[in-house]
Amino acid sequence: MTRPARLVLLGSPVAHSLSPAFQNAALASAGLPIRYESLDVSPDALPGTLDRLAAEGAAGNATVPHKEAVFARCDTRTPISERVGAVNTFWWADGAMHGDNTDVGGFDRAVSALTGDRMPARIAMIGAGGAAAAACAAAERCQVSEVRIAARSVERARALAERFPKLVTIYPAIEPALDGAELVVNATPLGLHPDDAYPVAVELLPPGALVLDLVYGPQETRWVHAARSFGHRAADGLRMLIEQGALAFERWFGFPPDRAAMARAIHERTGRLL
Repeated sequence: MTRPARLVLLGSPVAHSLSPAFQNAALASAGLPIRYESLDVSPDALPGTLDRLAAEGAAGNATVPHKEAVFARCDTRTPISERVGAVNTFWWADGAMHGDNTDVGGFDRAVSALTGDRMPARIAMIGAGGAAAAACAAAERCQVSEVRIAARSVERARALAERFPKLVTIYPAIEPALDGAELVVNATPLGLHPDDAYPVAVELLPPGALVLDLVYGPQETRWVHAARSFGHRAADGLRMLIEQGALAFERWFGFPPDRAAMARAIHERTGRLL
């Protein structure tokens, strides 16, 4: 395949993203003389930006709020991105724009790291946006019995239930959704700011339940720390971020990146070890 001449992350905002740090470490380790950079692009500017990137022979990632718009723009999409209805990884080949969703694989690998290589049978999910859709696609692929969705947006929750009718059950409140859940996932932005409320009060978590917070930052979220203090095995979204980025790298170049180099870059940037 033709290697991209440029790599970008499209989103708004994107200044906080750790993706350039670990992707540039992977590029350097592979001896590839290109850089990965973040571009803050408004929705109105996205079509023109994609036109310019196509002319430059670029590739990249899309994050909030562009995953659905990039999905719509692609000429060819992988089956898993069709299942999710969003694209987070894109490239051009033979004049066509191609799209994939590596968030699905990233979620799968993050759960495996937390559980010891198995997907729990019953998942309680807070939120029904794009991250929740990727998680549902991963759960479906791993033959999870049920994903229980509790979300503020009834419309988004219903859309997920329609997309995954054999998997998703909508709950009007989080408490009943937690009953018997083996894994509790925060797929909302709660936790991005230090003064945010917990997605779920840790006292309500089922005994022995695993906790995965898809929010990530330089430090683990308060909810993750609180869940651990109550005896739960818990992790934030940093591993999912790196794993989806590693899968994107493999899409662009046809070989896997140096994950150790990526982890070292994160450690240098945040002090965290994976």
